[in-house]
Formats: sequence, C-alpha cells, structure tokens
Amino acid sequence: MPNPNRGSCGFQSSEFEQEYDRPSKSQLKRDMTALQKLGEDLVDEPRDRVKRVPMPEDVRDAILACQQIKDHEGRRRQMQYVGKKMRTLNEEELAAIQRTLDSWKGLSKADTAAMHALEKRRDKLLAHDAALTELVGQHPELDAQQLRTLIRNARKEQAENKPPKAYREIFQLLKQLQAGHPSAKASAQDNDEAEQDDAAED
Repeated sequence: MPNPNRGSCGFQSSEFEQEYDRPSKSQLKRDMTALQKLGEDLVDEPRDRVKRVPMPEDVRDAILACQQIKDHEGRRRQMQYVGKKMRTLNEEELAAIQRTLDSWKGLSKADTAAMHALEKRRDKLLAHDAALTELVGQHPELDAQQLRTLIRNARKEQAENKPPKAYREIFQLLKQLQAGHPSAKASAQDNDEAEQDDAAED
C-alpha cells in the first residue's frame, strides 16, 4: 500500500521516475549475456567472414585473436574480453552485426536443406532403378545412358569400398539440374570424356 508520508521524507516524484527508468540488475545481466553470446557466435564464424562483418577494428581484432587461442583457460579469458568489447558497441553497430549473422544463418539453412534433398535423390537413384526413369521423365535433356553408367559405377564403388568418384559426379549432375541448368547432359558427357582422358594418361 502506498505510503502517504513518502513525499515528506524528502523524496520527489521525479526522483522515483528516474529510478524506475533505470534498467534492473536482472535486465542488465540479460543484456550482458546476450552480448557475450553474440561475441561467441562471431568467434565461431570462419575468419574470412568475421573480417567482412561491419564492426570497429578493435572488436574484430579481439575476435580474431580469440579464434587463434587453443588453450582452454586462455580462450576463456579472451572470450570474456570479447564480451567486454561487445559492450562498447552502440545499438546501430550491434544491429548491423546481428543482421549479418542472421543472413548467414538463413543462407546456411537453405543450403543445407538443398544439399540434403540432393543427397536423398542420389541415394534413391542408387537404390531403385525406377528413380532413374522418373528423373529422365522430368528432365528429357538428360543422357539416360550416361547417368545409368554413373549409377552402376557408384554401386560398384560402394560394394568394393572404392573412392566415391561416380557417386560425387551424380551429386554434381543433380545439383546442376536443381539450379536449372539444361546442360546436365553435356556435363555428363564432359565427365565421361574426362574419365577417358584419365585412363589414357594412366
């Protein structure tokens, strides 16, 4: 219940408003944790990506230095320093960094999903002959004979535990199809010619 005598104790309402405007200790802790996590995300990125992130040089240098430290305790201390440097950034700088990381994550997820879809289709081609008929029906420009040879060679590679040369070629062919390149037939022929050249050199 509000104390009606509080005003007589020498406190003005404006002083209370200023007090309430300040972030709470728990909020400050959450903010610090979020900045520390943002710094950790940057440390986990490849060095060439970190160099492209819009941020002050001293912050970038701290992150790059942390990536090079292998000692657990040394890395932990440097990670704390990275967090300290992150707290020197203003809202605009932090927002720019977050946007960059978010764009990479979105691209990475899309790439990963596309790659998994191609891998599943390749495995289906190796497991079921009907999958080749289906694929050729969808892409008449494909050289069915060449793809059939690649599938046979890939199966042989797996059975004999050989390097997956044909297996990888099937993936590249499917990748071209997904990208909308009608030149998959030519690509398959190029692969065949390359194999012949390799055999001639041997």
